[in-house]
Amino acid sequence: MIPAMPATASTARQASVSALRFGRVAVMGALAALIVFAGVWGSWGTAQHVMLTKGRERGTVRVTRCTGGVCSGPFTPGSAGARPRARVEMAQSVAVRAGATYDVVLKPGSQGAVRSGPAGVLYAWVPLGGALLLAAVVVAGGMRLVRPAWVLGLSGAGLLTAAFVALQ
Repeated sequence: MIPAMPATASTARQASVSALRFGRVAVMGALAALIVFAGVWGSWGTAQHVMLTKGRERGTVRVTRCTGGVCSGPFTPGSAGARPRARVEMAQSVAVRAGATYDVVLKPGSQGAVRSGPAGVLYAWVPLGGALLLAAVVVAGGMRLVRPAWVLGLSGAGLLTAAFVALQ
């Protein structure tokens, strides 16, 4: 038996295992980053109107009708430069009920409205909360990083819970 032979085979095996481990961590890290980026991208479409309200029309909507996933009602202005409208639309969710009045911000150049205030901000970032939960699974399972996965998962769950509580 040649003593150098097992050491060389063992070293080559260790190198290939290390390369595969690095590849797995790199691919799963990129996937987790992509998932979180997609959550931010999905949230920003609504969040920009709610968070950056300077120069936008703000006011209230009294929801009179909800059909086909869209609720509508008259808009009462609450900021300087806003004008009353007979009908604006907002997406129907479990938190929007006919007969209720909601603080809203109008999307520029459209009849669309999004909820404003703390409830609107949290609701706008719900896609990010779901992405954080999904990224936590990828980080824990694919990267074997348990503590960062817990941080991601609890952040996502906290955001979703806060949105649920604020909308009730």
